[in-house]
Amino acid sequence: MKQRLSTIAENPMRKIKLEKVVLSCSGKAEDLEKSKKLLEMLSGRKAHLIKAGPNQRIPSFGVRPGLEIGTRVTLRGKGAIELLRRLLGTLDNTLRKRQISENNFSFGIKEYIEIPGTEYKREIGIRGLNVTVVFSRAGARVKRKKLKSGKIPDRQHVQKEEIINFMKENFSTEVR
Repeated sequence: MKQRLSTIAENPMRKIKLEKVVLSCSGKAEDLEKSKKLLEMLSGRKAHLIKAGPNQRIPSFGVRPGLEIGTRVTLRGKGAIELLRRLLGTLDNTLRKRQISENNFSFGIKEYIEIPGTEYKREIGIRGLNVTVVFSRAGARVKRKKLKSGKIPDRQHVQKEEIINFMKENFSTEVR
């Protein structure tokens, strides 16, 4: 009977997993190319350009529909975990509570040379980047799939406290 109760307590559908790590930078023209090189250097993968939406127009920033305004790379699996460990090193393995929200947390790095094991590259210059880490539970695909998609209940979302506990256990991260 004891074994059966412990099996119920460890429900595999409640298990939290790190889904992806997204690195992103913004810029225009030449700055965008430098940002793209930076993300490719850090991740070892090809960076994709982000275009402004068809109705997105901000004249004060010179943004018009279809203009390339940023670049990003998505990492999953072991590569994402290894890179996240390095990136958390720039923050001394600490996060603020306001950086964490439901299902994800984000932080920024002002200069890429702060990342341990990264050297300054003259062709890139001094650049910063944003990091977003997304968490999920088993069954999240039900909401995203194209055919026969469904709703998932709120209890299936990863809450702020659960992310804090996950980061403390797996990455030894301190949260203030």
